[in-house]
Amino acid sequence: MSALPGPPSSQPSKRSQKLAAAALREDFDPVRKPRQKHDKPKPWDHDGIDHWAIEPFSREDVMMGASAGKSVKKSSSGGKNSDAKAGGGGGGGPLILEESSFCVLFPKYREKYLREVWPVVTKALKECGVKCELNVVEGSMTVATTRKTWDPFIIFKARDLIKLLSRSTPVAQAVKILDDQMQCDVIKIGGLVRNKERFVKRRQRLLGPNGSTLKALELLTECYILVQGNTVCVMGPYKGLKTARRVVEDCIKNVHPIYHIKSLMIRKELANDPRLANENWERFLPNFKKRNVQSRRPSAEEKEKARQKSASPFPPAQTPRKEDLLAASGEAELGSRLGGGRGAAASASAASAGASGGGSKSAANGEDGSASKGKRSREAAFQLPKSSSKHASTSSGAAPTSDDGAGATVRALAKKLKSGSSTKVRGDSPVAAADVSAYVEGGASQKRRKK
Repeated sequence: MSALPGPPSSQPSKRSQKLAAAALREDFDPVRKPRQKHDKPKPWDHDGIDHWAIEPFSREDVMMGASAGKSVKKSSSGGKNSDAKAGGGGGGGPLILEESSFCVLFPKYREKYLREVWPVVTKALKECGVKCELNVVEGSMTVATTRKTWDPFIIFKARDLIKLLSRSTPVAQAVKILDDQMQCDVIKIGGLVRNKERFVKRRQRLLGPNGSTLKALELLTECYILVQGNTVCVMGPYKGLKTARRVVEDCIKNVHPIYHIKSLMIRKELANDPRLANENWERFLPNFKKRNVQSRRPSAEEKEKARQKSASPFPPAQTPRKEDLLAASGEAELGSRLGGGRGAAASASAASAGASGGGSKSAANGEDGSASKGKRSREAAFQLPKSSSKHASTSSGAAPTSDDGAGATVRALAKKLKSGSSTKVRGDSPVAAADVSAYVEGGASQKRRKK
């Protein structure tokens, strides 16, 4: 039978013993973790060192290091054979024993420009002891070390140079990458957004109107920024590259660059004040909160319409024409009454002429006596009713078009009146003699007034 667990022992653990021993030291910091075996004081590392600074490196430093190494080896071995092996045959051997090379492809539209500026590239790389080659057939650029190369890191700088040239960077700007203080970064933004139209809008937002946003970012980050296709090339110091990458990626993720620009401007002003060097700047920086703008909710009627539209299997009704709307409102009939008298008379005369022509044609064929009732009923549909013909005759006779036509009508009526018989004017409706005499007298009085 197993023994029951007893009360915890009163002896402290090893960790608590270490903490108690560390608390007795004078340099004990309760916030900092206790030192481990690898955590030892480093006398060469202190707060006054700028870890971002890049120490200058020249050819003389390499030669001094090589000569110091040779002297050490010579003194340790004490023989001529070892000196010959170390110096590569008398001290004039190459500093880099193996050849390193990089190859970068370029698009077809960059071929003409690269042909023109390739002598400038060759001259700049020759000073660093690097050879370059332009292959137009394969569409590639190659850089490689030589026996004269003294800087082992320059081959990576040459690789960045041809990479920038292939991404449409001007040669005057790309050559600056050979400097130790200048670094480059290629930010890929093509895969951050799926929608092509949305990606183009956000990329244009990074440029700003007339490139103003991009220019402000270049001034604040002290970097050269080039937006080309699905990538953004940045050249500058390490701090600027880090800031520019964050701004570019946030812009494609729908965070406007103006927020970062405002924060960077405030940080630049705070950096000029030495009193705030060791203080927290969070209280000075703006705090932008993301606001979710809610869209307008549809009403109950709109929801019902949408439901009916989605539920119905039939297509929507055809929209009425303009003529249908006029006929439904009554404007078409009103317009025909006001200004369509002349047109109605012309249609009536054409219909009567067609009816008379059809009758003469049937008479000529000998079918006048043997016409069936169905044919007569069909012809009756094209004959003008008597009421409409009277209306057309009166309207056309009462409104003469010109003075010459009115005078001719008056003279014709005067002749008929003298003969003492009733007359017909442009139709079958008779005109009373008293009305005609009054009309004639009125016309004569108007002529006297004109004279």
